[in-house]
Amino acid sequence: MENFDWTKFTIKIAIKAKLEDMYNAWTKASEMEKWFLCEAEFSDENSVLLNKTQNVLKGDKYKWIWYLYDDIENGSITEANGKDQLQFTFAGECLVEIKLREEFEYVIVELTQKNIPLDDHAKRNIRLGCHNGWSFYLVNLKSVYEGGLDLRNKDNRFKPMLNN
Repeated sequence: MENFDWTKFTIKIAIKAKLEDMYNAWTKASEMEKWFLCEAEFSDENSVLLNKTQNVLKGDKYKWIWYLYDDIENGSITEANGKDQLQFTFAGECLVEIKLREEFEYVIVELTQKNIPLDDHAKRNIRLGCHNGWSFYLVNLKSVYEGGLDLRNKDNRFKPMLNN
């Protein structure tokens, strides 16, 4: 484990979808709620709430709520190129970068979370916890966009589980 990098991780998945659809999946509140969040809100630099079908822009802020979790994540969009790249703050000072590229009939979704602190709490809850969380949500992104099946558990009688 000497070479294990606690400060960042990258995971990828191939999804049979259009590049534009994958970009929208990450940048429109209405799309994020289909595979990732219970509720997504974006607001501009003047704190004006965006329409749920608008793409986010660099400088926009977000408020994210998941099913069955009390935590609310607030952050900002640090990069959004309108086509294939997005970056946002997450879990404190971390940055999550989404890169999309077409390969054959697939879009490769590459997620990197970086700037993870090196204290034990961050190692456990951010480096390991977020890796597990993002792995599930990327699989759910694929499931929703390729077959329409949302794998998330939304029933509060069953928490926590693998699919929360």
